[in-house]
Amino acid sequence: MSPPAILPVLAQRLPPGVTLRPRADSDLDFLAGLYASVREDELRQVDWPPEHKLAFLHDQFSKQHAHYLEHYPRAVWLVIECEGAAAGRLYLEQTQAEIRLMEVSLLPQYRNRGIGSALLESLLEHADRAGLPVSLHVEPFNPAFRLYERAGFSTLETRGVYCFMQRPAGRLS
Repeated sequence: MSPPAILPVLAQRLPPGVTLRPRADSDLDFLAGLYASVREDELRQVDWPPEHKLAFLHDQFSKQHAHYLEHYPRAVWLVIECEGAAAGRLYLEQTQAEIRLMEVSLLPQYRNRGIGSALLESLLEHADRAGLPVSLHVEPFNPAFRLYERAGFSTLETRGVYCFMQRPAGRLS
């Protein structure tokens, strides 16, 4: 599914002022900063100088970005905007067998505003209409883990530090 085709589907429940747009190469600095903000709590426990943390985060973002590009060639790469400011990212890939929710993350100031829940609800409705399950990887301590469980996802297996979760098609009423 191309970005223009899925944008209206995903945007149908977004709060006012929240929009989606395709990711551009010019977004990479923002996306690296977003990645760092998601890992902030985790790295707070590490006794490294700030420049070492920054170098580590830059390296990890680069590796994640390369991994996504290699393993999800048909992915839809979206930037979430709030009032015109970049606020997060949503990456997904739809195949004939499933929809993979690769990534949804927001800067701290945009979290807990219902944006992620609205995106997930729209994605699940789309999956149900397409007759497809939705799968994802999430760390068990991630606050989104409970959101996914409430949405009908169950853990199929543990893959390294991640829970591989899936929600069968047809679960929404």
